Amino acid sequence: MRTVSTIVATFLITAFAALAGGEGWMTDLDKALAKGKAENKPVLVEFTGSDWCPPCIMMREKVFTKKEFIKKASEKFILVELDFPRGDKALALKNAPHQKKYKIEGFPTVILLDEKQKEFTRFYASKYPSISKFLTHLDRSLDRKDLE
Repeated sequence: MRTVSTIVATFLITAFAALAGGEGWMTDLDKALAKGKAENKPVLVEFTGSDWCPPCIMMREKVFTKKEFIKKASEKFILVELDFPRGDKALALKNAPHQKKYKIEGFPTVILLDEKQKEFTRFYASKYPSISKFLTHLDRSLDRKDLE
């Protein structure tokens, strides 16, 4: 019985870790902003409802968890996932001040913050449902930012 409990506990911990940002993604915006400032990199913040929002779930499956996306996006951005799951009220509550601060009204919203923590663009992630489309949009957003 103890072995079964250990297996179940291991599975649950692994499953929770997979839901909480995933490899390459941070889940603490304040730490990500500090890292962006230290590395002189902009911050990509994804606001998601991982367990209830169909476009969020689709973007996670098609883009955000893919190694190719994480590798390429991480070269230019600090990646942050702020999740608002219905199944984890504590996590949603923890992230609520950021939702209010940035006036997030829909999911999945992505905001891009420059090295000084100033927002320079926002968009619905699901408008770019493939790795190539999403990365192209990020590059264009950076190009526009650099022209300002």
